[in-house]
Amino acid sequence: MSTLTLYPENEQLPRGERIVFNLYMVTALVLFVLMMLLGLTMRSMQAQWLGDQPVLFYQILTMHGAGMVGTMSLGTLAVMWFFLRKYVRLHVWAFTANYVLFMLGALAIIAAVFAGGYAGAWTFLYPLPVKSMGIWSIHAAALFMVGYLLIGVGMLLFYMDAAAAIIRTYGNLGKGLGLQWLFRGEINPDHPKAVVAGTMVIIANSLGILAGAVVLVMSLVNAYFPEMALNALLAKNLIYWFGHMVINATIYMGVIAVYELLGRYSGKPYKITRPFLWSWAVSTVFVIVVFPHHLLMDYAQPRWLAVMGQVVSFGAGFPVFLVTAYGVLTNIYRSNIQWQMPSRLMVLAVFGWAAGIVPAIIDGTISVNLVMHNTQWVPGHFHFYLLLGVLPMILALLFHVIGNRAHKVNDEGMDKVSLTVYALGAMAFALAFLNAGHMSVPRRFATHIAQWVPNDQFGAIAALFVILAMLWFAGRIIFGLLRAPGDGYPGSSSDAGSTKRADVGAPHATG
Repeated sequence: MSTLTLYPENEQLPRGERIVFNLYMVTALVLFVLMMLLGLTMRSMQAQWLGDQPVLFYQILTMHGAGMVGTMSLGTLAVMWFFLRKYVRLHVWAFTANYVLFMLGALAIIAAVFAGGYAGAWTFLYPLPVKSMGIWSIHAAALFMVGYLLIGVGMLLFYMDAAAAIIRTYGNLGKGLGLQWLFRGEINPDHPKAVVAGTMVIIANSLGILAGAVVLVMSLVNAYFPEMALNALLAKNLIYWFGHMVINATIYMGVIAVYELLGRYSGKPYKITRPFLWSWAVSTVFVIVVFPHHLLMDYAQPRWLAVMGQVVSFGAGFPVFLVTAYGVLTNIYRSNIQWQMPSRLMVLAVFGWAAGIVPAIIDGTISVNLVMHNTQWVPGHFHFYLLLGVLPMILALLFHVIGNRAHKVNDEGMDKVSLTVYALGAMAFALAFLNAGHMSVPRRFATHIAQWVPNDQFGAIAALFVILAMLWFAGRIIFGLLRAPGDGYPGSSSDAGSTKRADVGAPHATG
């Protein structure tokens, strides 16, 4: 039985792949800053600093929701590609096609919102897109939905290429997920955690995107042929299946960075275990069937779906998180870990994930959901989850990559200051939402009463600190990404005791 070793740190992306990867990440960083600025604008409106502009507020709300979910997906998909390509033969054309279709879809959404005036929220709940009271046209609503379709098709192309690559290398998706070792057998210690997590995402998110494609096409037909009415409850189920899967997939793609990078900074192998495989297998099922917890307030929903959403909500968030948190803590323990930006961000990400799922599980309880779901408690949960969980995973990889290209350790003092400002600002921002939820402040009101305004002002100030830190991160990383490739990131390979990894899969991606 071979022992687990780490990658050579001087491994670099070929030029063509590096260009596409840089396009992904520079685009994602710019969009993150822009979406944060839109969020600050909304909080400032609610804080009564920018006046009462409800039409503009809902346009921004729509753009911010669609844009942030899409950008998180773009960034974490690049994380998944970056590591998965080390084990299976991916094609650059599929990775590039996803980027091109994402950009076309993003342009369609931007045009629909800011040129067409569409303001029906990122969930496009039927029949709202076609019931605008004259604020936007049918064509604007259709353009918004076409944008979603373009982004979904791009993701499916990438997932299908990745699925085919995993099947070629491991035989089938079940073996990629490690199902053959759930009950017996000696686990191959070199079986990549990136392949396990990637396989789960491919299975689950492909189903969610297909559900979204079905309801988007149905909604487009209804927009131009209104006599073909939809079943509103069916449409809502499909929409929330799609929405739930897409946003949850971001954490499962992003956490691959933690699995693959942490051992380089701790100097200890991050071992694969049977509980690890079980957690990913169980979560593959749970994450597919848990979406009815978004519909607990729909009295017409079949009771068995509501019960399933309630029960699975209690378990869906725990398996992968618990084995990840345990794995991270045991990997760090007595490791003499090098506390550089990537390792700091990885630990912050695990904390953000842990803290972010707690209010979600609370809200998944029917008795709580009845009074909390349509309050700002919910954006408090997912802002905590995204700002302190998913985004630090993306940033951890990017700081690692620019270290690889810098020829030397370059952990600047401003990085540490910015990380502190970012973490505290993001926590304060999310807690302002959670506190508002506790006060029963509605989720999507453009105008707030006087009693709610101090909380909005606190949230807006916290958002400003987050944006300032993110501006530093974005500038620092974009400059680093545009540098010529370097020798490797010192403080990992030689200093952490890593050695060359045994051949565990196919070579780098091909065109």
